[in-house]
Amino acid sequence: MDEMRPSSGAAAHLGLASIFPPGLQAIYGECRRLYPDQANPLQVTAIVKYWLGGPDPLDYISMYRNLGCPGQDVPEHWHYVSLGLSDLYGDNRVHEFTGQEGPSGFGFELTFRLKREAGETAPPTWPAELMQGLARYVFQSENTFCSGDHISWHSPLDNSESRIQHMLLTEDPQMQPMQTPFGHISFLQIVGVCTEELQAAQQWNGQGILDLLRGVHIAGGPWLITDMRRGETIFDIDPHLQQERVDKGIETDGSNLSGVSAKCAWDDLSRPPEDEDDSRSICIGSQPRRLSDKDTEQIREALRKGLEINSKSVLPPISSQKHSHDRPQQSVGHFQTQQISRSRKDSLESESSAAIVPHELVRTRQLESVHLKFNQESGTLLPLCLRGRLLHGRHFTYKSINGDTAITFVSTGVEGAFATEEHPYAAHGPWLQILLTEEFVEQMLADVQDLSTRDVSKLPKEYSWPDKKIKISVLPDTVFDSPLQ
Repeated sequence: MDEMRPSSGAAAHLGLASIFPPGLQAIYGECRRLYPDQANPLQVTAIVKYWLGGPDPLDYISMYRNLGCPGQDVPEHWHYVSLGLSDLYGDNRVHEFTGQEGPSGFGFELTFRLKREAGETAPPTWPAELMQGLARYVFQSENTFCSGDHISWHSPLDNSESRIQHMLLTEDPQMQPMQTPFGHISFLQIVGVCTEELQAAQQWNGQGILDLLRGVHIAGGPWLITDMRRGETIFDIDPHLQQERVDKGIETDGSNLSGVSAKCAWDDLSRPPEDEDDSRSICIGSQPRRLSDKDTEQIREALRKGLEINSKSVLPPISSQKHSHDRPQQSVGHFQTQQISRSRKDSLESESSAAIVPHELVRTRQLESVHLKFNQESGTLLPLCLRGRLLHGRHFTYKSINGDTAITFVSTGVEGAFATEEHPYAAHGPWLQILLTEEFVEQMLADVQDLSTRDVSKLPKEYSWPDKKIKISVLPDTVFDSPLQ
């Protein structure tokens, strides 16, 4: 974030309403309500604004000193508030203005609460860089965040040796949703978590883990304050949390995670790769076929439907031309650090929202035998897929970040799939669907349970079910980095 610098926010608080953008005024007004004695907060400012060609989407990040709440045992901390994900100006320079009834810009701003260390007189500025990274992802992908989302970061948030290497998102406990002249805004707070806590959020859901964190003072407490010096997970502090609360939650609720961007591939073992439609030329050749707009939209709709946990799980039909502009109840919150700066085409939920256009028909093929390939991180999510999704009558999708390959596991209770009990393996271009009966899911789960240990030293791993004509390999990342895999 080379083109940002701390600066004074004085101009924002001098009552210069006539020259101050209304969206900015609205957010500053909410900040003044919380911090009436901090009229001149330190700000990190993008020197070259995004709408002038700069790299940083957030125009400002304001930083406040919060005294906490002794009555609730909330410690003193630094409170960061972003400005730029919502529409600050209303003149279409960044966000399209669509009226006051809808969201302002993306409809939210980010906040972050960082425990203040003894002797600190000024807030660290690294959270501003973190927030800019998340904002870049939102702008590039047009994928919004929701409370309960999780973000796989795979690196200490402050570039130290901290165990806090991932994030959950929740509603800010003090910043109130608000109406501005350009639409409504909510405030989503970033909460730093350990790897084990992220894994539990993936296996169950983010809201459940956030509730556990609120109940453990040193892990965040009621305001979910991030302490980068925290060396213990909530499961180290209270081992019964994992066994009792999380496992019971997974068994009762299943997982809310319906898909991930991943390193994956699949082979059709039914025949040699002789014609150009064969899955091996599609999936792992040097010139992989691209998904059509309609296929892409169907996969996106599959994820949306998978998140509607209170309704029957449905895959939209291949012939559907519908594009839904409705926001899902929760967006798929799993993506990796390197994807933050990638183009929007790299993540499943990042495809263009342009209208579907007619295209040449791609035949759906029934396959007799398949070989699935995953990298280590994707492989560790197989138990989640089986236990948290398919055993609850849902589906789970892996979308390749290296191409257009997609693998969707479906249960017999999912409607609209082109894989059937008679033909459980079916492909539509590079999109493979695999239908698994509950009995086979239980068998597979018992066989792949060791993947939950995330032991990378024992790769490659191979699992085979000859009677079902399916094989799964978990391979090193280097295999997927090769053009021919």
